[in-house]
Amino acid sequence: MALKHVMINDIISEHSARMQNLKKYYPFFVLSETTFVQYKEGKYGFLDMGYITMASLRFLINENNFHEKDITYEEYENFMSELLHRDFDLDEPKEEEKQLILHIFDKLKNDGRAFEFRFYNPDTKSSQIARVKLIDSRIENGQVLYTITAEGIEFYLDTKEVKDESKINVSQLLLEKMITSNNFKGGIDVVKRINAQVIKLKAEKENVLKLLGMDIFEGNKAYTEYMDTIAKWFSEEQKLFAKNKALVDKAIKKAEFENNQSVDPTGEGSAKLLRSKALEEISSLENELKKTIYNHSQLISETVELSQMADKIIGQAKLRKLRPVFDFRQSLVNIMKQDNPALMAHVVMPLFAPRLEKTFSIKSIDNMLTLKSEDKQQGEKVEKASLDLDFKYEDEILDEKISHNFAMLFVQLLDQLKKWNKVSIKELNGILEIKFSKDIYENRDYYAFLVHLAGKREYSMKQMLVKQDTMLEEMVVSHMTEDEKAEFESMEFTLTFGTEEIELGALGDNPGDARSDRFVVTDMYFERRQG
Repeated sequence: MALKHVMINDIISEHSARMQNLKKYYPFFVLSETTFVQYKEGKYGFLDMGYITMASLRFLINENNFHEKDITYEEYENFMSELLHRDFDLDEPKEEEKQLILHIFDKLKNDGRAFEFRFYNPDTKSSQIARVKLIDSRIENGQVLYTITAEGIEFYLDTKEVKDESKINVSQLLLEKMITSNNFKGGIDVVKRINAQVIKLKAEKENVLKLLGMDIFEGNKAYTEYMDTIAKWFSEEQKLFAKNKALVDKAIKKAEFENNQSVDPTGEGSAKLLRSKALEEISSLENELKKTIYNHSQLISETVELSQMADKIIGQAKLRKLRPVFDFRQSLVNIMKQDNPALMAHVVMPLFAPRLEKTFSIKSIDNMLTLKSEDKQQGEKVEKASLDLDFKYEDEILDEKISHNFAMLFVQLLDQLKKWNKVSIKELNGILEIKFSKDIYENRDYYAFLVHLAGKREYSMKQMLVKQDTMLEEMVVSHMTEDEKAEFESMEFTLTFGTEEIELGALGDNPGDARSDRFVVTDMYFERRQG
């Protein structure tokens, strides 16, 4: 009886939430079934409105979110005209085609109204209406602009039409819409979805390692695909994480201010209770976002680890393939397995091949003894060299190269601090390895840069541009471009040390040699200081 009671309670209490989740699918099936039924007496019934709907949503996502601009009806009309010609071979007069596209667009936005999804709520024993829109509109400077709604993005994501490398990026764009519209509860679900995708990528890394251990060729193929997937969305989603984190922080400050300043004139406290609930949802959203950022940081470290382990496994496999020793025992086993004695010829015949010996003819000795040399001695021609004003000594060229490398590494550090505000040496290593490959650990200039950088605990670009206190600052300022100086002029950051020792790579002429020294550095943390 108890189990039956739990089942009935689940059916009743969860039904409303399930219907609210299903509502985002409702417009798609309404549009697929009814769009061309009565229009022009079914003349365009061969058009697939399901395909047209998905294509329209993808177009809106691309323009609104990836290109960050709202679209006009004229832009949509051009897109749809190209689609109808390309995918359905539509050949209609221009005016009829324009009317058809207008009819399609009106159906997509439901003439400006929300699609209404009716369902029965067993909790209240009444019929309820869930409303959903795929396209929103607004007027700006006398022009109507269109954007996709959060429900439209969420529906498109659930259909699995987005490529793997774009799932996290599009989910973060959906999260931005959720936060902007104060739908923090929906935002929590989106962050959990992002977190699941990051965890999925971490698990995929283990599968790649297992495959490398079983089949080096298939494993190398899977490793290449995995690294390509990581690289495609890595740079873009960093910016989106920082943007959404800033939106959440702003929402928390606003909610805390309203919660402290507002007074309920009725004395019932209902308004303040709602604000407290909203603040609780925002805090939960912030915690989930922090968890995802942490998992993302772990993913960076594990990707670097995967790169190092894959290189080691592939290198060992290459050495095994290039062994200079012929294994007669294994060859005999293989011949016995195939039950083909004729294959023994491949083993034995080289042993009976004729021995080729090279001899030196006595006539050649006579020719060497009777060879006449030229008696005429030619003097050395001395040319007067002209003075090269641009000539540089080798040590000057080396200094120039080191200065350039120091400036490049310093700019990379400033760029990461601008995005994340705080970066550890582990995270910086991961980012540098993705940008410059593992060769960064074989460059002595990188270790020298860390040593010079640790000479100060605080850095201010504004002060560095005026006066350079250290050799590192002189090198950096002299080799930064004007655009880089303008971009990071206001940057200030501090450097602190942790307690963990981090092994960065081999230090020596042959890093792969087991006898080479390993470079170990104390963990460092770089934190941006707000001016």
